[in-house]
Amino acid sequence: MKRRSFLRNTGLAAAWASFQHQGYALNPMAQVPFLRALAEGGNQQDRVLVLIQLNGGNDGLNTFIPLDQYDNLALNRANVLINENEILNLNGTIKNGLHPSMTALRDMYNNGLVSVVQNVGYPNQDYSHFRSTDIWMSGADSDQILETGWAGRYLQNLHPAFPDGYPNADNPDPLAIQIGAFVSLALMGNTFPMGMGIQDPSIFYDFVNDIPEPTPNTPYGQELAFLRLVSLQAELYYESVKNAAAMGSNLGAYPQNNRLADQLRIVAQLISGGLTTPIYIVSLDGFDTHSEQVDGTFGNAEGVHANLLRIVSEAIGAFQNDLKLLGIDDRVAGMTFSEFGRTIGSNASVGTDHGAAAPLFVFGKEVIPGIIGDNPEIPDNQSISYDVPMQHDFRSVYASALKDWFGVANPEDILGQEFPILPIFKAASSGTQVVDTANSMQVSNYPNPFHSSTTFTFTMENSGEVLITLVDMNGRELKTVAQGNYPSGTHRVLFNRNELPNGHYFYQVKVNGKMVTKHLVVN
Repeated sequence: MKRRSFLRNTGLAAAWASFQHQGYALNPMAQVPFLRALAEGGNQQDRVLVLIQLNGGNDGLNTFIPLDQYDNLALNRANVLINENEILNLNGTIKNGLHPSMTALRDMYNNGLVSVVQNVGYPNQDYSHFRSTDIWMSGADSDQILETGWAGRYLQNLHPAFPDGYPNADNPDPLAIQIGAFVSLALMGNTFPMGMGIQDPSIFYDFVNDIPEPTPNTPYGQELAFLRLVSLQAELYYESVKNAAAMGSNLGAYPQNNRLADQLRIVAQLISGGLTTPIYIVSLDGFDTHSEQVDGTFGNAEGVHANLLRIVSEAIGAFQNDLKLLGIDDRVAGMTFSEFGRTIGSNASVGTDHGAAAPLFVFGKEVIPGIIGDNPEIPDNQSISYDVPMQHDFRSVYASALKDWFGVANPEDILGQEFPILPIFKAASSGTQVVDTANSMQVSNYPNPFHSSTTFTFTMENSGEVLITLVDMNGRELKTVAQGNYPSGTHRVLFNRNELPNGHYFYQVKVNGKMVTKHLVVN
């Protein structure tokens, strides 16, 4: 039996070994190769990244609301849309606002602590929770099945002797801590998962301490010996985490009855206690809001989604304040992500269905504040199947964090291909300035709407690669309109409708790594 299958079948395939601290399972993921690289090769400044997973698919259009599209939003999602006069205004923009329950995040944004990346997703959205999560965790294309995680591929052979000899004087702490144990594809290596997850600590310690006899000299015995070594090792890491928890403190107040705040409070305590772990993962469930997303009795600003966003906002706000009071806010950045967004149109159950792209928040003292990307163009006719098209591939966000936060020189070695570096982080940022890409690229088509043909026009300051693709309202790529290397100047490409049915579409124009998405109508 393969080690990967053995570990999965024994139910031990999660990330390292779990134990409890303040009621939460702590999951030390030592020797995920990518994380090892961050700790040893690319984390010279002792930086920390906190990943906040919003499980279920967050409704981005009711989270970060495109105010310049409000009239068309009202046509598509009247039974869930937030009243315009309740939306939280943001400094420096009249095009966007936040859900009224997100006052803490609004204050952070206005204080220059938040970067919003618009319309994050991936081409050809799958819409399955499980598959889409796999894609985010593995960094795969939508038509590609990877059994390894994007966080497990970078330096698979950096420490071939692991787990023998770990922890050691040079590596005393876990390289990542997941609060709440679950199996994550992101942690899979080429041969076996990089650990295990056990919710009940008594089972874990029984397993560690009860070794009645030597393992047999068989394939099964070799795997059992490996598991015992990993478990013993995790017990040693437990001492490291326990000592950091004892040494650490929380100076800021955290909201009560907030399950995300409880997790982030532990993260802040461990960092302040001296733990050198560079990656933390926390999560919040409940974002699969197919029905009763809002509470019509008290208005669309209340209900399930409002409560979830309030939890997120208050937890992040308290966490950031605690980091500042502890004097460690220059070392820590956080990022929210969800496996997909929701449809533009609401459904008859007062909810929204699985969609494509959604906004992503990156926060911290060292982020470049503002908005990266453009508001999605909302169609003026109602259909619950319409999607927000992708503008930024989620792997561009990963690449930006790797390069500009952790100092990894070649993120493409981890991600398998090159993605644009976005201007998210202040230090060592290799991204461009935050600009209105639609205006700087001067992309348009005429006529629009059109019946038989239309002409795409784009202007390039320098020569480079151009890709124009036609995308349906569900985010599926239909046709390549143009592809190739174009010189500087203005270019026009004629597009014939042919057999394309009447309807609403999007076209995506990528020029020298910058992408613009615009609305197209065929009649």
